Amino acid sequence: MLFELREYTVVPGRLPALIARFNDHTLGLFDKHGFDVAFMSHTEFGENSLGEVVYAVRRESYQQMQDGWSKFLADPEWQRVKADSERDGPLNGAVRRRLLNTAPFDAGREA
Repeated sequence: MLFELREYTVVPGRLPALIARFNDHTLGLFDKHGFDVAFMSHTEFGENSLGEVVYAVRRESYQQMQDGWSKFLADPEWQRVKADSERDGPLNGAVRRRLLNTAPFDAGREA
């Protein structure tokens, strides 16, 4: 199993707008494009605790990740939502993205 971990460092003061965009639009579009969101969170303690959103998407393969993002980013609804939500400037200052592989640890575990 692969997990795509994404960490968004939010532009100061824009966290409520990013959370609203996820709740009102992005998560529905993720469903539409077959994203399996394992978890989504706001960092409450530690580095970037006032401006970070972190989530993980389950993936079966690297190709599934690539195909999913290609379709999502090309979706006219996403393009409209992104443009509308960023009229007053960008929401994200940086995005950190990693692909985590659980396979080395799955062999000895019960399903």
